[in-house]
Amino acid sequence: MKKLILSLALVGIAATVAFGQKKVVRSAERNLRRGNIEEAYSDIKNAVNDEETGSESDTYFIKGKIETQMFEADSSNTEETVSLGREAESSFMTTFEMEDMDSTSKVSKDLFKEVVPELPANLQGEGVYRLKNASLNKGSERYDAEDMDQAFEFFSLAADLDPKDTTTVFNAGYTANMIGNTEAAKKYFTHLLDIDEYNKLNAYYFLIQIASAEENDPEEAYRLATEARELYPEDKGLAEFEIQLLLQLDKMDEAMVSIEKALENDPDNPAIRLRYGYLKESSGDMEGALEEYKRTVEADPDFFEGNYYAGAIYLDKARNIITEVNNFSDEEWEEKSDTMLAEADGLYEEALPYFTKALELKPDNTEIMQILFQIHTRLQNEAKAEEYDQKLSDILGDDWLER
Repeated sequence: MKKLILSLALVGIAATVAFGQKKVVRSAERNLRRGNIEEAYSDIKNAVNDEETGSESDTYFIKGKIETQMFEADSSNTEETVSLGREAESSFMTTFEMEDMDSTSKVSKDLFKEVVPELPANLQGEGVYRLKNASLNKGSERYDAEDMDQAFEFFSLAADLDPKDTTTVFNAGYTANMIGNTEAAKKYFTHLLDIDEYNKLNAYYFLIQIASAEENDPEEAYRLATEARELYPEDKGLAEFEIQLLLQLDKMDEAMVSIEKALENDPDNPAIRLRYGYLKESSGDMEGALEEYKRTVEADPDFFEGNYYAGAIYLDKARNIITEVNNFSDEEWEEKSDTMLAEADGLYEEALPYFTKALELKPDNTEIMQILFQIHTRLQNEAKAEEYDQKLSDILGDDWLER
């Protein structure tokens, strides 16, 4: 009989303790409703550490709601604020796990209840989407303040909470890229590629840039460009990327096919014409290369590369003639030098407007100034040669010719 009485007493004590912890959870919720956040947080941490209430999803849901309101109230928007937001995220994810990831359960429905501005406060979601919206607001505030490191932290929290929100995921990838966090940028941009109906073009652009420039992986960049071209065959920028990467990978035949196909759709694209000229120049077709470079300038007179490379072809042709003449025997000199040197001077004349325009486009380029000085000196345009000599002396010093 004594044993039975003792057993009943122990049960009573256990029930009292459990009931007491339930009261702590209710106290946390009441304090939350009254705005007593610190008291609510103290209560719920005690409940979380209890064997019984700590195993209930409601306990963690309340904890997450309290942490979300603390997160909202912290206007400092520092790393500590981010940590608090991540703690709230963890509480909400634990809640969902305790509900066996069942989105149809009552707790889960409350957990993922939307925040709708038009609805009264008592009908608003207090879970995942409230935390997400608060994090977005903080990310925008830090972005406007040009604090990109913290902007990324808040945008990434919001993106992790709602990975279906493509704008938020893009913002996380964009700010990650801005601060040089390549892995995070790849994570968010790659995630966007898996979302149906989303326009993935900008995500592809960033991923191609990261693979090519940041990771020095032209093979991966080319794979991405090819994949993107299948989805967006009319995009001119992707065509340029693909051609550039083929050249970088030394796939000249494939590059030529890609260029010719691209020019069918966009015959006046200076960047593609320039690469066409480069391919022809690489194969030894200097006349063909010159024609392509000149066409880039016809399409866009302010295209620096087209002006520079067209001028360079004329310059190389003139110098080759002069080198040949300098190697003549006395007999060949008498017979051919005047005609050939006149031809060289004509080529210098042809080069002149292209380099002049190139310098106009990049007025601080001393290499082009030196080329123009040499051309004008060769053509005996003394005033112009003196003009460029003075410019170079002002920039490089009076002894620039001796360097």
